[in-house]
Amino acid sequence: MKFSVPFFFLFLLSVLVLIISAFAGGEAESTLTLTLPLPYQTLPFDNLLSFNYYHQKCPNLEQIINKKVKEWIAKDPTLAAGLLRLHFHDCAVTGCDASILLNHEGSERTAEASRTLRGFQVIDDIKVEVEKMCPATVSCADILTAATRDATVLLGGPYWMVPYGRKDSRSSYAKDADMVPMGRESITTLIEFFQSRGLNVVDLVVLSGAHTIGRAACSSIQHRLYDSNGTATGVPIDDHYLDFLQRKCKCPSDQYADLDATTPTTFDSQYYKNLENSKGLLSTDQMLYSDSRTRPIVDTLTQSPIVFRYQFSVSMVNLGNIQILTGQNEGEIRTNCNFVNRY
Repeated sequence: MKFSVPFFFLFLLSVLVLIISAFAGGEAESTLTLTLPLPYQTLPFDNLLSFNYYHQKCPNLEQIINKKVKEWIAKDPTLAAGLLRLHFHDCAVTGCDASILLNHEGSERTAEASRTLRGFQVIDDIKVEVEKMCPATVSCADILTAATRDATVLLGGPYWMVPYGRKDSRSSYAKDADMVPMGRESITTLIEFFQSRGLNVVDLVVLSGAHTIGRAACSSIQHRLYDSNGTATGVPIDDHYLDFLQRKCKCPSDQYADLDATTPTTFDSQYYKNLENSKGLLSTDQMLYSDSRTRPIVDTLTQSPIVFRYQFSVSMVNLGNIQILTGQNEGEIRTNCNFVNRY
C-alpha cells in the first residue's frame, strides 16, 4: 500500500536535520539523522513484523482494541499517559515482550520502580475480548503496543501504523525494572541508555515529549525542590514555578504534579516551550534544554510542532521494535497477560 507524503513534511524534517547538524560542532558522535518510516518502505524488522500479521488470523483486532481503549479513556483520561509509560517500561527493560505485565512474586511489575505504573486493567480487558474472537492468537505485547497508540491519538497525539508479530516473554525479574530511568540521570547516561537499545538522541528528546501528558509523584521531585538548607537547587527552575511546586508538594507522600504545567491533558508540543521557560518538572526534562547535545532538538520541536508530531510517531515505532521476540522458539502467545501459559 502506497500513499503520498506532503512535500512540507520532507522540507520540515530536512530543516530539523540541518539545525541539529549546525549545532553538532563537527563531532561525529553528535551527527543526527531523521528517518521516514513510510508504510510502503522496508522496515528494519520487515522479516519479523508485519502490518498484515493479523489480517487473516484476527481481522477485527484493531477495532476491538480501539473500542476498548475509547471506553477506558472516556472514564479516565489519565490512563492515556499511564499506557504510554507502561509501554515504555516494558520495552526499555528487556524489550517489547509484555514482561512488565506478568504478575508474580519477583516480577518487573512488583519492583519498586513499577509501583506507580497504571493501565494493567485496560490491557486485561482488551485481552479478554480478543481471546473471545481470536483465541490464543494475539500477543499481549502487540495489544499493549497498539493500545498505547490509540490512547495517544485520543488525547490529540499523532497516529502511526503498528507492525505486529511480537511474542510474549515467559520470564520477568524485578531487578530488570531498576534499569528504567527515573528522572535523576545525567543526559550522558540517558543517551547511552537509549543507544544501548538501538535508539538515538533524537528518539530521547522526542519520546521525552510524552511528558506533555501525565503526572509524577511529588516524592520523586523533592531533590529538585530542596537542598539540605531548604532552598531550590540543581537544574534551573523558574521561581514562580518552584514556589507553586513547593506548595503543591508540601506533603509529597500522596501528591502528584503535572509533567506539563501548562496543558497537562492535551498532547502537544507545549512541553518543550516549558523547558525554554525553565518549567520542566523532572531534572531530566529540564536538562534536555541545558545540554548542548539536546537543546537544538528542543528548540526545533518548539518552533515546529508538526515536526514533533511526525517524529513522535517515528520514535514510537522505533521504541516498539526493541528486542522483540518473534522466532519459532522464542516466547509464547499468553492467553492471560498476567501469567505464562500452563500448557
